[in-house]
Amino acid sequence: MEIIKPSIPKGTRDFLPEQMLRRQYVINIIKTVFEKYGYQPLETPSIEKLDVLSGKYGEEGDQLMFKILKRGTGLEKVGREIKEFSITKFRDIADLGLRYDLTVPLSRVIAMYRNEITLPFKRYQIQPVWRADRPQKGRYREFFQCDADNVGSASMMADAETIAIINEILTVLGFKQFKIKINNRKILSGIVEYSGVETNRGMDVCIAIDKVDKIGIDGVKKELLQREISDNAIAKILPILEISGKIENILSDVSSLLKSSEVGSEGINEIRELISYMKSMDIPTNNYVVDLYLARGLTYYTGPIFESVVEEPKIGSLTGGGRYDELIGMFSGENIPATGTTLGIERIIDVMTELKMMPEAKTSTKVLVTIFNDETKDASLKLIQKIRKAGINSEIYFDSNGLKKQFKYADKMGIPYVVIMGPDEAEKNEVSLKDLRKGEQAQMTVEKMLEVLK
Repeated sequence: MEIIKPSIPKGTRDFLPEQMLRRQYVINIIKTVFEKYGYQPLETPSIEKLDVLSGKYGEEGDQLMFKILKRGTGLEKVGREIKEFSITKFRDIADLGLRYDLTVPLSRVIAMYRNEITLPFKRYQIQPVWRADRPQKGRYREFFQCDADNVGSASMMADAETIAIINEILTVLGFKQFKIKINNRKILSGIVEYSGVETNRGMDVCIAIDKVDKIGIDGVKKELLQREISDNAIAKILPILEISGKIENILSDVSSLLKSSEVGSEGINEIRELISYMKSMDIPTNNYVVDLYLARGLTYYTGPIFESVVEEPKIGSLTGGGRYDELIGMFSGENIPATGTTLGIERIIDVMTELKMMPEAKTSTKVLVTIFNDETKDASLKLIQKIRKAGINSEIYFDSNGLKKQFKYADKMGIPYVVIMGPDEAEKNEVSLKDLRKGEQAQMTVEKMLEVLK
């Protein structure tokens, strides 16, 4: 028999039980906060029609999308010389793609079930997405996203609530130092207008400045030049993006520069309104900043945008989102306002693990019931049924090969309690319960044991 070397594709991972417990810990906190704010669960298929996905994520998104070849399509038809993605090159060989994010599928759902969904519609979704990215720290080809979106309200209160959710989740998870960066696509459009760049080139500017954390200001300038943005325009754009300080001072300075831009002024007013609601919601001012460099590379954002980052370790954004009032209209012909955020659970877990923020957990089992010898197996089986009926996570050791080995197993698995039902205990209708963390052991009734374990 030929032995197959076990391996997995780059950018994917197996999650062993100890890792899954950490993931469940984080996901449960996120779900609890989502539901606390009135959000309801939703799931969508892993695969979507390529027409649904394409053209929604910008040039980089279309390149990183996993396409599924049509049935019976020979790989030779792809051609070895295709180096750049063009959707027209794939029309005849691919009509499906793996889900790239959770926002576009949500928009498709709203359009499909418009008569069955009551607006405003608040949904959360926790599912994997796929991107043909270059694997690196905090960046994978298959990863989970945790989204919360509010569909149907144009009020900045909906955006403020989204930021409140981000703030609460990161705080409950134990993050002490994080910043939620806030900007507005309308402000960026105003800056583009102020610089003299054609309106239809605005996305080129956004894509370039969105890379500032990766390539620095000099790299942004170089990319803008490569995108044929003039030196004169760049000389106007970059100084505005550099404006920093207190939020009101930033908005005041930008407002005076963009006073002739209607869209820019609208974006500034939206940020002011958003900040006022955030203050009413008691979101700590130390936890958020206005960052004019924040652009979010996806094409569908139309208003406020936000990301959250930690200073250490340098791993990119933990959350990202914003308002997208026109995306649903691409599927329904009716623009429906919407805003939301996604939490990158992989990065959150990576940071929490590196900063030792994760609680110790190897198993969810509370107690191990031992087998003293062959004669006591029946008593041990009856005992574990009582423990499980009491709602306590428990495990029984199937083999009677000595208590020492069973205690060693419990210790290695991180099971905190061990129960012994030996001949002496059975005669007295009692059990011996050992707390492995304290190293203490006591003989007691079954009822008392259940009390202790609960």
